[in-house]
Amino acid sequence: MTPFRRRNRLDRSRISRGRNRSDAQDQSDDLADFDVERLEVEKPRARNKGIYLLPNAFTTAALFCGFFAIVQAMNHQFETAAIAIFASLVLDGMDGRIARMTNTQSAFGEQYDSLADMVSFGVAPALVAYEWVLKDFGKWGWLAAFTYCAGAALRLARFNINTGVVDKKFFQGLPSPAAGALIAGFIWLADDNKIPVRDSAIPWVTFLITIYAGLTMVSNARFYSGKALDIRYRVPFGVMVLMILTFVLISSNPPLTLFGIFVIYAVSGYVIWGWERLSGRKLT
Repeated sequence: MTPFRRRNRLDRSRISRGRNRSDAQDQSDDLADFDVERLEVEKPRARNKGIYLLPNAFTTAALFCGFFAIVQAMNHQFETAAIAIFASLVLDGMDGRIARMTNTQSAFGEQYDSLADMVSFGVAPALVAYEWVLKDFGKWGWLAAFTYCAGAALRLARFNINTGVVDKKFFQGLPSPAAGALIAGFIWLADDNKIPVRDSAIPWVTFLITIYAGLTMVSNARFYSGKALDIRYRVPFGVMVLMILTFVLISSNPPLTLFGIFVIYAVSGYVIWGWERLSGRKLT
């Protein structure tokens, strides 16, 4: 019995030593894995903080034109202020298309473009109109200017949250660049033709246009966006003829032609709405 007991004790001791070695090896492996994981977690990740230069440069230029329009209105250079708003309109239309063509869209660019639009087509047209004739109405003048400014802010906020919801072929409400061009076009037309402002109905027309543009921006009327046109593909020959005629008309009398174009566009949304109500069909 004694040798058996000794052998049993030896076997047990060997098993216990083997278990201790395996436990120690497992613990060392766990510690090694833990150290490796801890080093991987604490390793900082490189973040790309750069922005795309080309589309944001056009947005900055559009913002500059809007601010320049405000400065010129304060100096009573209203024709120059109106032209600056139109220049901002052209630059604003280029930055988005350039970003899509060069595949440089970004969330930063979208937010930056929205803030620039608020200055160029929200604040600038309202202040230019107020400095031009609306201040003669006193309280009603700055209320009309504020109505337009608030309408532009609401229009841009609604556009930002409905980007992936609404039909891209149509805008919901009058776009703020078109609303700003409507006011700037009338100011340019009246100032260029040297129409006496205080001795005619121009202040009342300016007041009505400002209110109309501000309320139409927050309406549910649909306006054609033009995003369905892709300049990378072929177009009918008649489109080129129409473009040539448009350039000829603009060069012959820029303020009258531009104001007429944006008047037609500002009314087109209600025309589309009336046609859809009468026909019972939705224009697509």
